[in-house]
Amino acid sequence: MNEAGFRFELEHVDSQTGARAGLLHFRQGVVPTPIFMPVGTLGTVKGLTPDLVRSTQAKIVLCNTYHLTLRPGEDVVAALGGLHQFMGWDGPILTDSGGFQVFSLSEMNKVTEQGVEFRSHIDGAKFEITPERSIEIQQTLGSDIAMAFDHVIALPNSREKIEDACDRSTRWAARCREVADHPYQALFAIVQGGLDPNLRKKSATELTAMDFPGYAVGGLSVGEPPAEMYATLDVTCPFLPPEKPRYLMGVGKPEDLLEGVCRGIDMFDCVMPSRNGRNALAFTDEGTLRFRNKIHALDPNPIQKGFESAVSGFSRGYIRHLFQAKEMLGPIILTVHNLSYYQKLMQDARKAIFADSYHDFVAEKMSGWKALKESN
Repeated sequence: MNEAGFRFELEHVDSQTGARAGLLHFRQGVVPTPIFMPVGTLGTVKGLTPDLVRSTQAKIVLCNTYHLTLRPGEDVVAALGGLHQFMGWDGPILTDSGGFQVFSLSEMNKVTEQGVEFRSHIDGAKFEITPERSIEIQQTLGSDIAMAFDHVIALPNSREKIEDACDRSTRWAARCREVADHPYQALFAIVQGGLDPNLRKKSATELTAMDFPGYAVGGLSVGEPPAEMYATLDVTCPFLPPEKPRYLMGVGKPEDLLEGVCRGIDMFDCVMPSRNGRNALAFTDEGTLRFRNKIHALDPNPIQKGFESAVSGFSRGYIRHLFQAKEMLGPIILTVHNLSYYQKLMQDARKAIFADSYHDFVAEKMSGWKALKESN
């Protein structure tokens, strides 16, 4: 494994909370952390051109190994110049491994020690992803960060099944590391173990010994209450090397991001801001706004007063009209707003970390969200 061109620089740790600010160095440039990565499952953040994604201040995006190998196929992507050229994105790209689909498509796959036999959600055809095959796909796609193939299961679950999946994920990570040899691709390992503190410590310790360039915390936000997710981070992050980046996969709500940063997480991804935007929900400092509600019909105000983005000039009344008329511009506007809101949240968190005032920053944000939460 050769991750030439990639490194993590830890710049500052908040003196009260342990929240971290750092820099991810890629061939394409530097990405400040904490950072949120928009999800571009099929090589696109749904509804947005790359320029619109850039307008949100996003620096790095996520794409999906399972979906891209099914359609159009990694060889097609490679023939068209690799993932960056294929999707018109010149910033860094992280590809997941296909491990999440082991969970999300559990009724359509069979897990063995060798790997996972999937039945395509498109046409039902059988195909297999092993740790080696996952790395082969990701290297052919040409992403900047590849994820180790892991076994993700639903929570709650029996300890026996959680431990089995956890240990298998560690064995698969070793197999991924053995074959990963892309000259410019960093391979991240994924800590598993459900909500069991001992299994999380075991997984983190064993993976750390393999010395990966970065570490993710996976298998969370799959059915457990937020408090249990936070508690799991509390027992996991102290066992991860401070000089390596930490990535919480598939999370989440704005408050989840701030709680994750508080526990030492550097990187996040989630479909929530884009998916909710397509369904007429906007995130703001005062809580969520639902634009199908009649209360917005005659409202001349912007989505959030004082918040600047590429779409901040549109009124709430106009945006509601777009959704009522089923015009595609409505979902586009709210997707851009929500992704911009998430990026600004991470930028402000970073400033608070450097000022050693992260605790106060979180308290202020939480107070605003709770004040009008779900009120409109």
